[in-house]
Amino acid sequence: MRPSTSIVLAGGGTTGHLSPLVATAQALTAMGGVSLTCVGTAKGLETSVIPAAGLELVRISADPLPRRLTLDLVKLPFRMLASMRQAGAVIDDAGARVVVGFGGYVSLPVYLAAWRRHLPIVMHEQNALPGLANKLMAPRAAAVLVSFPGTPLPKAQCVGLPVRAAVAALADGGRAEAQPEARARFGLPPTGPVLLVSGGSQGARSINTAVTQSRDALLNAGISILHVWGSANLPSDSAVMRGAQGASYVPLGYIEDMAQAYAAADLMLARAGAATVAETATVGLPCLFVPFPHGNGEQVRNAQPLVRAGAAEVIMDADLTPEALLEAVTRLLGDSGHLAEMSAAAQSVMQPGAAQVVAKIVMSLAGGGS
Repeated sequence: MRPSTSIVLAGGGTTGHLSPLVATAQALTAMGGVSLTCVGTAKGLETSVIPAAGLELVRISADPLPRRLTLDLVKLPFRMLASMRQAGAVIDDAGARVVVGFGGYVSLPVYLAAWRRHLPIVMHEQNALPGLANKLMAPRAAAVLVSFPGTPLPKAQCVGLPVRAAVAALADGGRAEAQPEARARFGLPPTGPVLLVSGGSQGARSINTAVTQSRDALLNAGISILHVWGSANLPSDSAVMRGAQGASYVPLGYIEDMAQAYAAADLMLARAGAATVAETATVGLPCLFVPFPHGNGEQVRNAQPLVRAGAAEVIMDADLTPEALLEAVTRLLGDSGHLAEMSAAAQSVMQPGAAQVVAKIVMSLAGGGS
């Protein structure tokens, strides 16, 4: 039996970084002959998401890079050196042949530790506008992989965004076939339109507020709502509600298996994080995106390929009133033919098999495959 190829994967903080990490890890595991170690912090979602995926997580101390001249900026070199030493110890203990990073501030010390050891670095950038860690280290990476064409990174190779095995399986099998079981799982009616709402792993106040204020009107229109609030945002008095024509409102704090939620829905209202954009496009779920209004505008850029293809619409956060939400949702869900066209257009945009492509590149650089 040949020895396993050791690979270190880094990423954390949000679902946007963790979903492609888990998907790539699943693809690497399926190839066989690998030993995987994931690096994260003690603060982010990785503390629950990575172990739940059956992966080993090693925590290191890492801090966001300050964007302003503060005391934290003065302390940065000392903190970065400490984080690099911890990351280097993980790499050495694992006997890693290659390091794979998915962005987030935990990736930077791992990249730097790998670079000092002359190990190949594979980075994957999820967003159309890259994060700081990937921008800084892209020139030193052996492979720079991106989800969207035109992402401004040197040597960028567009491969799409790796999606988890459950999402890929849903795309292969079709949402229509999986829908009855998925709806039953969430206590949704077997017939009638369903709107899936999620502001991401941390939730989104503007989305939650607009949905709450338009909830009664949507239910009265016969539209069921599966509302994922975000773990910290679910109101204590939240409860299942019933409306006209058997429609239901089902509030949840968090859904671990989003593939089931995608299967249950006919339309999704969501932020335009890269993972959400890629996963919904892969399974052909039409979307109404509300891009995050802060940051560098990457979520607007993320949504544009689907909008141009006719697979999604955008409402800017400042325009997300209950009235605007009600108009858009009832219009889209009231036209099944147009929804079918949006679904087909979505699946024409996102490249399939990204996780397998990334895994093959990683193994090639590690000397464990081609």
